[in-house]
Amino acid sequence: MSVKASRRVPVALIAAGVLFVLTMIWMARQGGRPRVDPPSILLQVQQLNQLTTVRYTIQKVIGITEQKQPVGSEAILLIVQARVEAGVDLAGLRQEDVTVRGDGTVVVRLPAARVFNVTVDEAETKVWDRTKTWWTPWVPYGLDLEQRARRAGVEAIEKAALEMGILGQAERNAETSIRGLLGLAGIKDVLVVPGGRS
Repeated sequence: MSVKASRRVPVALIAAGVLFVLTMIWMARQGGRPRVDPPSILLQVQQLNQLTTVRYTIQKVIGITEQKQPVGSEAILLIVQARVEAGVDLAGLRQEDVTVRGDGTVVVRLPAARVFNVTVDEAETKVWDRTKTWWTPWVPYGLDLEQRARRAGVEAIEKAALEMGILGQAERNAETSIRGLLGLAGIKDVLVVPGGRS
């Protein structure tokens, strides 16, 4: 290391130290609180867009029987596994959804949580059994029976996720995420109001 390079390091450290001290003095004069600007907070929160806060993986067994014409039947037993993603769509926040109280507390009113996606896991979804009546071998297998079973599986999985409380979990996780985001911006007093409450 040359003498010239070693002199630059202390000068840079001293400059950084002076900048830090000046920042601390400025913050002390400001009361240690960052300036709270609702439009800029709104912009920060909106940039999260569709905030997916929870994912459930659920497996269901779906059985469908179809009567054939003129006689006989076909049945399918399908194991469907899917991932359900839920969260809050923050892109639709309006200016009145972010306010600042007189005491400096930032109030963010979130939209209601909702299910964003139900995605079938193709590797784990499979036909467990498929049969038709043995005495009607000439009746062809139904081409859409498996697709109907898959659709029924997706509906059953979404319903199960809702019954398990995925939306409540999504709201709680969104509150935590918003508090964390605003905390990183230096805003400590945050009240997050979940969708539908006032």
